[in-house]
Amino acid sequence: MKNIGIKISLYLNYFVFAILLNSVGIVISKSINVYFVTESQASVLEAFKDLPIAIVSFFIASFLPRFGYKKGMLVGLAIVFFGCLQMVFGNAFLYTKILFLSIGVSFAIIKLSVYSLIGIITNSKKEHAALMSSIEGFFMVGIAFAYILFPAFYSDDVNSWLNVYYVLCLLIAISFVFLLFSKVEYQVESSASTLKEDLIQSVKLIIVPLVLVFIISAFLFVMIEQGIMTWLPRFNEKIFLFSENLSVQMAVIFALSLALGRFIAGFLTKRMSWVYLVIICIVISGGILLGVLPQLSENIETLTIIENTTDVPVLGFILPLIGLFIAPIYPLLNSTVLSSLPKSLHSPMSGLIIIFSALGGTIGSRVIGELFESIGGANAFYFLLIPMSLLIVFVLLIDRMSKKQEVTV
Repeated sequence: MKNIGIKISLYLNYFVFAILLNSVGIVISKSINVYFVTESQASVLEAFKDLPIAIVSFFIASFLPRFGYKKGMLVGLAIVFFGCLQMVFGNAFLYTKILFLSIGVSFAIIKLSVYSLIGIITNSKKEHAALMSSIEGFFMVGIAFAYILFPAFYSDDVNSWLNVYYVLCLLIAISFVFLLFSKVEYQVESSASTLKEDLIQSVKLIIVPLVLVFIISAFLFVMIEQGIMTWLPRFNEKIFLFSENLSVQMAVIFALSLALGRFIAGFLTKRMSWVYLVIICIVISGGILLGVLPQLSENIETLTIIENTTDVPVLGFILPLIGLFIAPIYPLLNSTVLSSLPKSLHSPMSGLIIIFSALGGTIGSRVIGELFESIGGANAFYFLLIPMSLLIVFVLLIDRMSKKQEVTV
């Protein structure tokens, strides 16, 4: 099969980074229990992950094609390999910050390279869409696998969980080898644009009303998604009083719900307006929070530690199903806005999506962490109703603006 080596490497890259990126909630919980930091202190790990993604993505977007996608990915894999390795030998909260810093820097390089290489190694729009969808789907599998892999290394030894990074180092090394010996031939398009000119183009784009409304919407959505995904393991442990092992394992329901939700959305959008679908999903998501959270804040003191899934209350299964309803929102927003922009603006628009999504994830996680510490986990999750409400308003604005004539800069 043509380009089989590079394709396997792309799949492995996204699979490994899905585990690493979405392990932040697991590591936050471990940092609180093992390194005895507060929720507020632990929440900075999201910033160490997301801010480098935003910054590095912006500065390397125009440079990466000239440097070479393959070389860029090899550098990214090497960086995150040593980031994982130092966790084993460091074993302190400081080294978790270094880990997520390395993950953020590496993923910025990997994501830009993967998206570009998909276009290079495919020969038609149909083939491109198929490979892109399958790689993104594999990413969702990686998220779910993270919630299974980490607990497998839990034991009475408080440091045993660090052994998971040996497994991750092995996966990274395998991906590195596949990539190193894969041949990818392509012509790098020469670009006369400088970093200053790229910055000016992005500034011009960001002041376009449709784009401005969209990036605010992306910011709000990722604030919701990451606020839940990052803090759900800790929420399970502290509010539902699940054991540490079960807390992480139950979070897999959220990841699988996200994957299923995006698959179902592809089916539903052919039969109903995207804007109605998104608003319905937001309303149901808010309804789940309003239905579950009041019941948790009242009788929490009467609960005992839950060790097995057979003892998990119904509410413990209902809350993570919120992923089923928030899943369709982000891809539908992206599709609507990008289809309203000329193709020449898709690249800078993608950069803005990465930047503001990263900022939303950082701020959302930080706010939830601060609230978790000050007013408790059940009350902290009420905060998510605010961006949900605002998102409905911005979705309606996007729908109205996208129906107007094509945007130009």
